[in-house]
Amino acid sequence: MEKTFEYSYSAKENAELLKIRKKYEPQTIVESKTEQVKKLDNSVETAGMTWSLVLGIIGSLILGTGMCCTMVWTEFFILGIVVGIIGMIMCGLAYPLYNRIVRKKRAEIAPQILKLTEEIEMKSKN
Repeated sequence: MEKTFEYSYSAKENAELLKIRKKYEPQTIVESKTEQVKKLDNSVETAGMTWSLVLGIIGSLILGTGMCCTMVWTEFFILGIVVGIIGMIMCGLAYPLYNRIVRKKRAEIAPQILKLTEEIEMKSKN
């Protein structure tokens, strides 16, 4: 009896195995300069958005608490108005906070972005 070796190859299985293997290989992160510029730009707006959302959500919860005080508990009517106004002010300050954080972060990151974009332009000209 002759011994033979049989091998069945499936491209789909091989692709799946390679995908799994890639998860466990040591990661060597090599970002292009364009990806670095995009990541820096996104970090600016993400920071501003995060803090303004936190302030806006807390402000709206305080506003809701003030509304409850005025509508449900009549003995806390004046306190509810004061708490509601504080909540409105906090909600109103969310957008200016966003603008301030974005301006500050852009000023901090501007030298890095300008340097990277100059390098990209020089490379594309050559």
